[in-house]
Amino acid sequence: MKITEVKVFPTEKNDKLKAYATIVFENCFIVRDLKIIEGQKGLFVSMPSRRRKDGTFRDIVHPLNSDTRKLIEESIIKEYNNVKDLERD
Repeated sequence: MKITEVKVFPTEKNDKLKAYATIVFENCFIVRDLKIIEGQKGLFVSMPSRRRKDGTFRDIVHPLNSDTRKLIEESIIKEYNNVKDLERD
């Protein structure tokens, strides 16, 4: 599976939520509303989720293995860093 596009939309607030992202696979499948979050160990990507009736959250989409999760996370964080570097210039 090939990631063909990543878009990052930084947030204005300076809190744990750093940006939202959209990712496209094979120019034919898009996933929106991924979140880039600053955690205790650095940046990580949170999958889109929905609140359930009991108040907990459940991912709407998510990778089925750690290699795919790593590929997605690395691609999105790389683009986030590129966007942040452009904002500084």
